[in-house]
Amino acid sequence: MKPLLPLPKHELLAAHLREGVTQGRWTGKLPGVRSLARELMVSHHTVRRALELLEADGLLGAREVGRSRGITAAGHAAALRRQLRVGVLRHDARYTDDLQSNLPLIEMLHQIEAQGHIAFSFKQSQIELRHDLPRLIRQLTKTPADAWLIAAGSRELLEWCSTQETPCLALSGRTGGLGLARTGPDKEPAYRAATRHLLALGHRRIVLIVREARRKPTPGACERAFLEELAAHGVPTGAYHLPDWEETPAGFSRLLRSLFQNTPPTALIIDETARYFAAADFLARQRIHVPEKVSLVSTDCDSVISWCQPGIAHIKWDDTPMVRRVVRWVATVAKGKADRKTINYPAVFVPGGSIGPAPAGGG
Repeated sequence: MKPLLPLPKHELLAAHLREGVTQGRWTGKLPGVRSLARELMVSHHTVRRALELLEADGLLGAREVGRSRGITAAGHAAALRRQLRVGVLRHDARYTDDLQSNLPLIEMLHQIEAQGHIAFSFKQSQIELRHDLPRLIRQLTKTPADAWLIAAGSRELLEWCSTQETPCLALSGRTGGLGLARTGPDKEPAYRAATRHLLALGHRRIVLIVREARRKPTPGACERAFLEELAAHGVPTGAYHLPDWEETPAGFSRLLRSLFQNTPPTALIIDETARYFAAADFLARQRIHVPEKVSLVSTDCDSVISWCQPGIAHIKWDDTPMVRRVVRWVATVAKGKADRKTINYPAVFVPGGSIGPAPAGGG
């Protein structure tokens, strides 16, 4: 995973100047470009671009040649009104439960705060509330927030969010046709590539393990892509390939035991890094060798994967543009404008040493 990059300097400077104005550091007008550049140790160009952002926000008056930009009482009030409380509804119980999704989330919170807003996490995650829609709704409605970020929300939760006045952006999740803003990796082509790669190696008994929100009420886009690739290569599909299971550690263990009891799969595609390593541990304890007896693919690109040698087959993407997309969405909402666009970013399948040819007689 590539390192997360900060906001551009002029956006950070604009947030700093906005905060100074709202706190009363400057009244009437801002110092000139040269004075600000000298005081804040940035270039004249950076100052000018930051001032242009504040002018676009309505905080500063239009630029007049040779004169500093004026701040009006209306500008002060408008800047104060635009401070948002942005609530984040996590999917996992703790930020450390799924580093792949939560490290970018932490960076989003930091950068939203750098804009001068208040960012916070709701008290309980979706897993802690057992994906119970009434309980999730109560938490969202009883906690004051001007905007919501919903991480990996279920379809029914996002459907409810789409009916509310509070602006909402889905971080991944199934938003098709709902009119909600969404951002995340576009994994569908990578799922197809991973499935085709395994099929080319002779695998037919391929099982995709994903959480319930990805399977119900109907399979999501990535899951449909997986099933479509199997069918296109003559593999009859059913519950074996996309099994139901209880979304707990004990439920996951029961699923693996049942899979390898009668007709063991020759390949597993596993959503989320924690479950990938839980599966690898199960196979090691059962002395089922990877990739000689079963191939493994992770659909995430957690940084821990880079420490494994030989490398693990996985799906990879860059989180940086998603972080910036969220920060800009918050800035748009703060201006009182609607933004319901879906902006996804490419993901690719990366083969690794955890996959190999289907074992003889096991295809």
